[in-house]
Amino acid sequence: MNILLITEQREGKWNKTSFETLAAAQQLAAEQKGGLRAVVIGKGVLALAEELAASKIDEVLLVEHELLEKYTPDGFSLALKQVIEQVKPDLVLLPHTYQVRDYAPKLAASLGKGMVADCIGYKTEGGKLLFVRQMFQGKTAADVSLQGAAPWFVSFQAGAFRADLVAKGSARAPVKPVTVELKPEQIRTKPLELFREAKQAVDLTQAPIIVAIGRGIKASENIPMAEKLAKLLGGEIAASRPICDEGWLPMERQIGSSGQTVAPKLYLALGISGAIQHVVGMKGSRTIVAINKDQNAPIFEVADFGIVADIFEIIPALTEELEKAK
Repeated sequence: MNILLITEQREGKWNKTSFETLAAAQQLAAEQKGGLRAVVIGKGVLALAEELAASKIDEVLLVEHELLEKYTPDGFSLALKQVIEQVKPDLVLLPHTYQVRDYAPKLAASLGKGMVADCIGYKTEGGKLLFVRQMFQGKTAADVSLQGAAPWFVSFQAGAFRADLVAKGSARAPVKPVTVELKPEQIRTKPLELFREAKQAVDLTQAPIIVAIGRGIKASENIPMAEKLAKLLGGEIAASRPICDEGWLPMERQIGSSGQTVAPKLYLALGISGAIQHVVGMKGSRTIVAINKDQNAPIFEVADFGIVADIFEIIPALTEELEKAK
């Protein structure tokens, strides 16, 4: 099986989920005994392609064009269609980002193919490759098989794989420029400022440490103590849905099925009961520490470390110790 990984960068900076999907691609390539190529698309992105070439990969395809400097669904889908038609992969893997959600279905449809989106893993049964994706807000998981002729399109959810498990190559992979043809009249949209640049907007998927609060915080006046703890840890504040529904924190800080899906190195859950809608958004975290005075709270089922205690006793104690360590 020949695999093509489509990476994501913006303004010369990687989206870290590209490397999570690279880890998945490397595992699949090894298990399926196939080749692995990766695409870096944009303008002035040779340095990123060279960086990617240090990974265990057969070839890095560099796709550059004036009309690819700013992301547009038309530009990316038209360019990547040409790449796919040239290299003829069996499987196209992508990170399930906002950008991928925008153009990948269009890209797949332009080739007459479907797409299995937002997968959390894969497995092989009876020699058949299956992709696992959650359904009904994480209450169940479906095993999806690929039908019809290749190429098949699959995107992996943020946190489904660990970026730190990406294997380095024994030698640098070759970087091959790929020429694509694009015309200005084919680009029907004009990019405006990036979503993450909006006032107070935050991309929690990029945060290494997250301090999340739930109903146990009791009142909006108590949030600053959690924010202070997050700052001392060098992390971001986040919340379960009820907190954001109350307007105590902006919606972009919501974690869960109707918010962001995250996989930080450390996820500190303060007063969060652990409803399935919240858990599906954070269970891929490297280390989960839960503090809740209810010993039967569902959050403890996914936590690596659980503390049955009042968060109003634990937060000040943690804050005091962190301040001493500064």
